[in-house]
Amino acid sequence: MQSRYDIAIVGGGAAGVLAAIQLLRQARGPLAIALLEPAPRLAEGVAYATVRGEHLLNVPTGRMSALPEQPEDFLDWLAARPGHAGQPREVLAAGYAPRRDYAHYLRERLRDAMAAGPARLDVVPHRAGALQRTDGGWTIEARPQRIAAHRVLLAAGNAPRPLPVRGSGALTKPRLIDAWDYDGVAAIGAEASVCIVGTGLSMADALLTLVAHGHRGQVHLLSRHGLLPLAHAPVHAIDEGFEVESLHALGTRGRLRAIRARVRDAARRGLPWQAVMERLRPHGRTLWRSLPAAEQRRFLRHARRAWDVHRHRVAPQVQAALQALRDSGRLHLHRARLDLAVAGQRCVQLGARTRDGRTLVLDVDHVVNATGLELRVQAMRNPLLDQLLGEGHACPGAHGIGLASDGDGRLLDADGQPQDDLRVIGSLRIGQDWETIAVPELRVQAEAVARDWLTAPL
Repeated sequence: MQSRYDIAIVGGGAAGVLAAIQLLRQARGPLAIALLEPAPRLAEGVAYATVRGEHLLNVPTGRMSALPEQPEDFLDWLAARPGHAGQPREVLAAGYAPRRDYAHYLRERLRDAMAAGPARLDVVPHRAGALQRTDGGWTIEARPQRIAAHRVLLAAGNAPRPLPVRGSGALTKPRLIDAWDYDGVAAIGAEASVCIVGTGLSMADALLTLVAHGHRGQVHLLSRHGLLPLAHAPVHAIDEGFEVESLHALGTRGRLRAIRARVRDAARRGLPWQAVMERLRPHGRTLWRSLPAAEQRRFLRHARRAWDVHRHRVAPQVQAALQALRDSGRLHLHRARLDLAVAGQRCVQLGARTRDGRTLVLDVDHVVNATGLELRVQAMRNPLLDQLLGEGHACPGAHGIGLASDGDGRLLDADGQPQDDLRVIGSLRIGQDWETIAVPELRVQAEAVARDWLTAPL
């Protein structure tokens, strides 16, 4: 059986749902949209699939609207929910809501959009396995269905990175648990010793879940850089006087020196370093694109992790919880490169090499993989993306990360030609835009794709 649609969205996580909302809201006439997502609930993906209250948004409530034209929409929605009545609006706006609430919010806004306009959205509960070009657009294999669509938007979302170490293939659950396996982390015994590999945002989630479930054992954090997430400032401030365009002529090192100098100057004026980052925040895409390819590679090799901990910050209460665990003597931070994992009958032995050449050996009951997102599309183990690459409908993005696209998300084929009827949104634009996985970028991309497609004839 084959169903026909004007537009098909592949992926029903946050990016796909944001795109569907915009298409429904902007449609001025009949429009048939298919949203392909095999998961039982929309708008979750990796980021918002958690149902645990300890997992908070990394951005204050007042800045998390799904709608670019209504910047306080999420705040309005949250303020109207049970439990928030009477809470001062400015306090709620500055707080950090549970991520599970954001998934509920996106689903509700999707239902609102479906009910309000002339367009029709069908949710197809199957995984897209292949795309084939036809005279009228594309055919999508989503067994047991076949879908024909004039235009296709890829919103494939994020993929976890495998544990990058010899011996990891012999580790199975529960010895090796992915940080995004929230139930698996919660099931770790209270007295068990744990090593979390990776010290980014996924690590913070895993650690908070251990604490919430009464874990009392020793926890080791292991990463090459040994950098922990940094927190947002208690009061939101922006260093408005910073001329970001002055960075465009500089390379990676020059930019870092200029930013550090600006941070020192901001401190003299009573502003926190976060105010400088907030000034840079809307310019991430142009800053990345203004770097020559060689300087982008330099950034990826030498500056990426330092940038990430300053750019992707956590709620102050999350950082406070991490510091309390360190102060208690239960949390140990190791700056080392993991070399080997050996599965034993009762534990896992990890071998790592420190920066000064020493060997670090850890014997733990469980290893939690918190190494983050897989950026190389060929390593994502996604059959659809493999098929698009193999048949020349797509090619890897800059530096081998994501998929190659133009500035509007048009996917480039193997000959480098942009395809207006095949676009990409979200994490797969990372090689082109770098800053592309957070809601402020996703909502703008979604709005722009919907506007472009709906103002052009099908």
